[in-house]
Amino acid sequence: MIVDCAIYRDGRRSEGPEDLSDALANARAAGGFVWIGLHEPSEREFGKVTEEFGLHPLAVEDALKAHQRPKLEVYDDSLFMVLKPVVYEPESDAVSTGEVMIFLGDGFVVTVRHGEGAPLGVVRKRLEQQPEMLGKGPTAVLYALADASVDHYLDVATELGTDLEELEAEVFSPEGGGSRNTASRIYTFKRQILEFRRATNPLALPLTRLANTGSFGSVLPYVDDSARPFFRDVSDHLTRVNESVEGLDRLVSDILSAHLAQMSVRQNDDMRKISAWAAMAAVPTMIAGIYGMNFDHMPELHWLWSYPVVIAVMVVLEVLLYRQFKRRGWL
Repeated sequence: MIVDCAIYRDGRRSEGPEDLSDALANARAAGGFVWIGLHEPSEREFGKVTEEFGLHPLAVEDALKAHQRPKLEVYDDSLFMVLKPVVYEPESDAVSTGEVMIFLGDGFVVTVRHGEGAPLGVVRKRLEQQPEMLGKGPTAVLYALADASVDHYLDVATELGTDLEELEAEVFSPEGGGSRNTASRIYTFKRQILEFRRATNPLALPLTRLANTGSFGSVLPYVDDSARPFFRDVSDHLTRVNESVEGLDRLVSDILSAHLAQMSVRQNDDMRKISAWAAMAAVPTMIAGIYGMNFDHMPELHWLWSYPVVIAVMVVLEVLLYRQFKRRGWL
């Protein structure tokens, strides 16, 4: 469904006509552009937009099916870019991603949103309060959407870092390190970081292309050459995000390894304690087993002090074993 449709002339908004072809013709005649925003459109709904703006069928297929990696594609009549905004929910420690598909062409911008994490409404309102920026044309919309997504990546990376510090403190605490759910929490956290990386890492190449357009023989249509410094700034922010995510991924792997090592050490300690108690139990069991044999001709059987002497020997041996195991740290 079409969420918003407006024509922008010199950075000022005016409502677009219901007929999309009229909106595009009016925008081009006035030297402006039309911006159409859609949310999870059906094939029939998007077919009207495709027909009026001449969008490439491969890009249209990607926009309808979603589940795309961040990328930048150049077609004959449009530029197609995919962004994956990220939302982090601290209560459930879950990272969820949305998708924004952007079609950029001569006098038009078409944005298609999937999921709830996309910042389209906020970006549009912010741009409409900056007519100088919006007056740069469709390139300003592309920059604003990329900038908003990457800036939110920084916020999510900070939140993930804070939660990872709490998880690290729990792992290395005397009480929490052996918790039954700790390994599960660490693994779940690693999965969230992996989901985050799927949104941030592939975006580096498209932003590099946008930052270098017009230089080194690289030319992207429908992108203003003067926007290169802005995309370079976004690319720098993304580099910081990717470095942060890489560091988080390494750290959570180290925490998982440390936790598994802790569990192994504790299991070894438990086994040593069990072995020590078993050894202590084996001595009196052996003595009692020998004297429990029903033979007539056994020494000490008819001695007056046999029973108390055997009990005393058992106690002395138990005390000696206990002190020896205690000294070695087995008990």
